[in-house]
Amino acid sequence: MSRPGTLRIISLLPATTDVVAALGCEEWLVGRSHECDASEFVKNLPACTEPKYNPDGTSIEIDHRVNQLISEGLSVYRVDENLIKQLNPDLILTQDHCEVCAVSLDDIRNAIGENISDHCRLLSLSPKNLDEVWNSFEEIGVAMGVEQKARELVASVHTRLEKLKNATRNREPKRVATIEWIDPLMTAGNWTPELISTAGGDDLLAGDGAHSHKINIDQLRQADPDVILVIPCGYSLETTRAEMSVLHENPEWHNLRAVQNGNVALADGNLYFNRPGPKLVDSAEIIAEILHPEMVENSHYAQNRWEWWPG
Repeated sequence: MSRPGTLRIISLLPATTDVVAALGCEEWLVGRSHECDASEFVKNLPACTEPKYNPDGTSIEIDHRVNQLISEGLSVYRVDENLIKQLNPDLILTQDHCEVCAVSLDDIRNAIGENISDHCRLLSLSPKNLDEVWNSFEEIGVAMGVEQKARELVASVHTRLEKLKNATRNREPKRVATIEWIDPLMTAGNWTPELISTAGGDDLLAGDGAHSHKINIDQLRQADPDVILVIPCGYSLETTRAEMSVLHENPEWHNLRAVQNGNVALADGNLYFNRPGPKLVDSAEIIAEILHPEMVENSHYAQNRWEWWPG
């Protein structure tokens, strides 16, 4: 049973796990997804999901495995319904935004069926832009009964972003291309163009609120960005660095002005850019450090959250 004033929460999305932690309620969590990694406490919680594909390998190998499952009409992740039942949650947090990024709403509904007590609430979120991300914090806060903490979290987010806008407002916007998957090439979408705009840049290949989509090297060349930001979905900085050989081996890559000028930056997409949680503010600050280093402090670089390529 839950302690008085608390809930038993299962979070099946790294972003919602981050929100619960940011609201000061991390110890309310009793279960997580296999990808939730906000802290050692979270990592030690039982994982209620697992991928149906081998997550190890190159980006093209992973892409093939995921698309094979989807082409067969299968879900990408497996849900441990018996474990969820044993954990007896009051609240399950999930998403219906992307069937590839995390376990889907249908997966959860099919898994829990009638196995969960009547007291359990299922909250599914689907933010596509920054306003919807911040609104999702308040939705989670309401569901948890900590509305004031959620409002304070959103206020702190706006304060940091406004400070960033003021620091870069009078600078000439840098022309940016984002890479959210390396092979095949995909550009980042959803909230990423807004983050770039906030940080004093102009995203050349993505649309606000739109899903990520495939591009080719010719489109990248025609866009002719000042800066290329490589932030593969689910990849750490170390994994991204290793996968850069795929681009390096493409002769057309070396014809890009940003590559020739040494203006290619790698960042930890998994912890920052890909998950719609509180760390998106850090993501905007990382972009500002890359685009306008003379205007902001290099604190994120010093913490190894991004680097220039080649280093």
